[in-house]
Amino acid sequence: MLNRAVLLGRLTKDPEMRYTPSGTAVTTFTLAIDRRMTNQQGERETDFLPIVVWSKLAELCAQYLKKGQQAAVEGRIQVRNYENKEGRRVYVTEIVAENVQFLSGGQGQGGEPSYAGGFDKPASSFGGSGGGGRSRDSFNDNPFADDQKPIDISDDDLPF
Repeated sequence: MLNRAVLLGRLTKDPEMRYTPSGTAVTTFTLAIDRRMTNQQGERETDFLPIVVWSKLAELCAQYLKKGQQAAVEGRIQVRNYENKEGRRVYVTEIVAENVQFLSGGQGQGGEPSYAGGFDKPASSFGGSGGGGRSRDSFNDNPFADDQKPIDISDDDLPF
C-alpha cells in the first residue's frame, strides 16, 4: 500500500504553531496549489490543502515559513473525524508532512535559500526524519532542493 503526497504551492497565511499537552510542537498551514487545467471560463482553479507538521520540523516551519512563500511538502494523506458540538460527525482531510522544502520568498534574497542559524544545512533542506549526518550534497538528487527552477514533468512521467 502507498500513501504519498508531493505538493508544491504557496502559503495562504503565516503558519500557526502550538504545543500538545505532552509538549510536542505541531504547526499547521494551508498551501494554495493551482490546478493544471483551466475551467470552462478559461481560468485556473486553486486547491487549498491543509498541512500538519510535527516536532522539530514544526518549529522550523513556524520560524521560517511566511505567507506567500513557496514550499514543497512531502507527506501522507490523513482523514480523521470527530463529533462537533451539534453532534454531527465531521471529516477532515489533511496532509501530514514528513519533509518540507522552503523554496522562495523567505529570509533569503534573490532566490537564495534561507539559512537557519546554528544548523549546518539550509532551511530549505530540513526533513522530518532527522537527516542524521547527511551532507548538503546528498540533497542534490531532490528536484525541490536549491535550484529554484520549475520542474519539467511530462504526462508520461505520471502514474495516472
